[in-house]
Amino acid sequence: MPVAYERYLVPVLFRPFAEDLAARAGALSPRRILELAAGTGVLTSELLAVAPSAVVTASDLNTAMVDFGLSRVPGAVWRQADAQRLSFPDGAFDLVICQFGVMFFPDRVAAFTEVRRVLAPGGRFLFNTWGPLEAHGFDAAVQAALERAFPVDPPRFLPTLPHGYADPAVVAADLAAAGFTVEEEQELTLQGRAASAADVATGFLTGTPVRAAVEERGDGPAVRATIMEEMTARLGEGPVTAPMTAYVFRSAA
Repeated sequence: MPVAYERYLVPVLFRPFAEDLAARAGALSPRRILELAAGTGVLTSELLAVAPSAVVTASDLNTAMVDFGLSRVPGAVWRQADAQRLSFPDGAFDLVICQFGVMFFPDRVAAFTEVRRVLAPGGRFLFNTWGPLEAHGFDAAVQAALERAFPVDPPRFLPTLPHGYADPAVVAADLAAAGFTVEEEQELTLQGRAASAADVATGFLTGTPVRAAVEERGDGPAVRATIMEEMTARLGEGPVTAPMTAYVFRSAA
């Protein structure tokens, strides 16, 4: 899964926002950075470029992602870590950063409280979260294709997890409950570009939890063909471009 995720999805969905988030991080001149839910390291590599003198610790709950990330971005310190139970001392970092990971924390207030604990006084927590599903051209097309392939019981991974934390007021309330002061909240829409709709479909069908959900419902050539056909009909033939909306938060400990 990490290989497919990196090949098909990272350049299209995640790199544009990683460049934006890293630029915001660099403007803070951090010296000790903790990245949560680092995945295969797309943001990690950008952080090393914008803050070359900082010590970057990249972490992820998934050990396969940690191993793959280490092989791709060896300049960071890689650790397996649960955001709700961080194994780092109090005040160890002046910046904690997370790209599209907070949506997956089972208890976000608990995780944010841990983030605040490991931040030094005045430290910052910088992260983004996806906006509504309908504001993401690629993900909306994937979900529509899944609903066509499985009209009775379509996989609900995309609307319930990646796009399940899309109310900025709820995010701000969770941050406040963890003791943070929100300094900046911004809605940001960037363009994603893929070689083809089929490539995006392949990424979701092989590099995300959509894979298991589809297999449980009867994965097969016909299903995959239906998903590819629907996505191509929605996004177009050949190279495709689609808007993607996210929210960016910067909070102070």
